[in-house]
Amino acid sequence: MSQILPPKPHQKKKRLRNWLIFIILGIIYVWAFKGIYERADWSVFDNLGEKFNRVIPKLFNPDWAETEKVWEYLVETVFIAYAGTLIAAILAVPFGFWAAKNMVKSPIWNTLGKWILILDRTFPELILAILFVITVGPGPFAGVLTIGLTAFGMLGKLYAEIIESIDMKVVEAMEANGANKMQILFYAIFPQVLPEFLSFALYRFEIDIRASTILGLVGAGGIGTLIVIAAANRNWEQLGLILLGIIIVVSLIDFVSTKIRKTFSIINESCLFLEQLFFIYIFFN
Repeated sequence: MSQILPPKPHQKKKRLRNWLIFIILGIIYVWAFKGIYERADWSVFDNLGEKFNRVIPKLFNPDWAETEKVWEYLVETVFIAYAGTLIAAILAVPFGFWAAKNMVKSPIWNTLGKWILILDRTFPELILAILFVITVGPGPFAGVLTIGLTAFGMLGKLYAEIIESIDMKVVEAMEANGANKMQILFYAIFPQVLPEFLSFALYRFEIDIRASTILGLVGAGGIGTLIVIAAANRNWEQLGLILLGIIIVVSLIDFVSTKIRKTFSIINESCLFLEQLFFIYIFFN
């Protein structure tokens, strides 16, 4: 009969630590929900069914006469997201190289690049949108600047991680054969990172489509402006048409973007194969 050994001291400490964390988290959750329960205004749920019966049927009965107007704002929203993402994707390339450890050897400069990207990601989109509306005035231009500035921090971080994961043997082989910096950049680094750069830029474009729909709430252009007007006028039929348009546009862009990213994945595999052939050629010559 096998003998059950007593738990080791470090296992007891680990178990005690886990239980302590569980108890602390439980206390925090109870305290948080208790405060929410005490401060919440539960009167908003009075006659909730009646309110839903008054609003929801109108949302599912869109006002098709407003189709042209809604379509114009949706197109503006897509253009805001596209222009902002394009700016972010271009800005993220140099900052991605700056924040990549294998590109910038100085720890001080490398950390500075990372901190700039972190600082950019800390600002919420609506806060920046308000600042740009105050600075350049209300309209799509403020929305484009907001999307561009908020997206490049995320893309820069992703680009830096992609650059850090490249095969440096190809770079070292080209350096050993006397290639200059521009040749190394265009023939050793870009073929490895470009497909993934484009794939992440497309993914960010999907996110920016959703983000640009709410920028109009603070006057930064797009369909959000029409949402504010429809909600203020209690025009639920028009609001229903707006929501339907957003769902269709976002779903369509997600579908097309997924197909394009799959194409980029195939291109990336082809680039890696060509890169291996190029490395073999350099090695044997």
